[in-house]
Amino acid sequence: MKKPNGPRIDIPRSEWVYDWNTSEGADPLAKGAARLNDETLRDGLQSPSVVDPSQEQKIELLLLMESIGIGAADIGLPGAGPRARSDVTALAKTIRDRKLSIVPNCAARTVEADIAAVADVVQATGQPIEVYTFIGSSPIRQYAENWSVEHILETSAKAIDFAVKQGLTLCYVTEDTTRTPPVNLDRMLRNAIDHGAKRLALCDTCGHATPQGVHNLIRWADALVRGMGADVKLDFHGHNDRGLAVVNALAAVAAGADRVHGTALGIGERVGNAALDQVILNLYLMGNYPYPVENLVEYVRVASKSVGIEVPRNYPLTGMDAFRTATGVHAAAIIKARGLGDEWLEDRVYSAVPARVFGKRQEIEIGPMSGMSNVRFWLSQHGFAENDVVAQAVLAEAKTSDHTLSQAEIEKVIQRAHA
Repeated sequence: MKKPNGPRIDIPRSEWVYDWNTSEGADPLAKGAARLNDETLRDGLQSPSVVDPSQEQKIELLLLMESIGIGAADIGLPGAGPRARSDVTALAKTIRDRKLSIVPNCAARTVEADIAAVADVVQATGQPIEVYTFIGSSPIRQYAENWSVEHILETSAKAIDFAVKQGLTLCYVTEDTTRTPPVNLDRMLRNAIDHGAKRLALCDTCGHATPQGVHNLIRWADALVRGMGADVKLDFHGHNDRGLAVVNALAAVAAGADRVHGTALGIGERVGNAALDQVILNLYLMGNYPYPVENLVEYVRVASKSVGIEVPRNYPLTGMDAFRTATGVHAAAIIKARGLGDEWLEDRVYSAVPARVFGKRQEIEIGPMSGMSNVRFWLSQHGFAENDVVAQAVLAEAKTSDHTLSQAEIEKVIQRAHA
């Protein structure tokens, strides 16, 4: 690779990237270590397009969650039926037998039968499991269900009391929290805390909230808990109907939520939940994820295969096109960085995500927007000797094409040029 003529411009490495994200002070997301709750194996499976993975696949996913530092996981709703209970039991035994650090939890409606199913698994395995018991809280849900606030309070108190008697640690989950007025929410959360809830999960069930709304809700709930002098943690659970689930999860972390929820690939009901892999990616780049991330791509790939949902080509980090370019200007900069033997520079000159950290590399392709640097680099990387006739033929083919050329198409051009 030829280097530019003349001396290299002198810019210190520390000044190569100016960060507007922190130009007015430290990013609030860089404070402390974020805790995550993986909902892939429960809320994620509510997607109408997924298949329910086998027990072996669920265990494989659980082990990958552990390997990338996910602290808690919803392992299912055992009250849903025999298969769900069997899978939850197997996952609980895996956590117990392999001494995993991941904290399991199970979903349950605010009915004794669902909570009893969780207690039965705990009794059978000896593995502690938190119970996340949920009930709709918004006025629109109240109207549809014909529930009064008093009914919600009474039903919730009865369920929480039963869970506490069973020796379960309980998180009280208000569905549609982001559309519930504070006058009602205040009564519901105080009622839950008074009856023994140790966590409160604030939910953007319908994907209604903006980042500002999430901030407002978390700060309001935090003030309520502190005002009661209660040792109670706050969770945030978001959906993606407005395309804001990932940024809302990050906003919840910044506002002080103890746990944020999400799923691999963002799978879930309707358009899904917060994509937990993207949350991890951003927290890591912000300096707020002090756990290994080498298996993050594998986690997404295994989840994709297990639930039958293909990873979109343009999906961040894991998608086929995440680190591919066929654009001449972009490719030229990456190639020049590689020619300098500087992997750090190569990874960042045209990407904010360092591919090598996650076990990937920048890829140079050839298409209608390519230049000669793409072609010469591609030929050298695929073992073809530099040849002006061949290079010109490949570039000419690319310029008349309507797509990025495949390896087979390029090799046909090379054969014709040699002939």
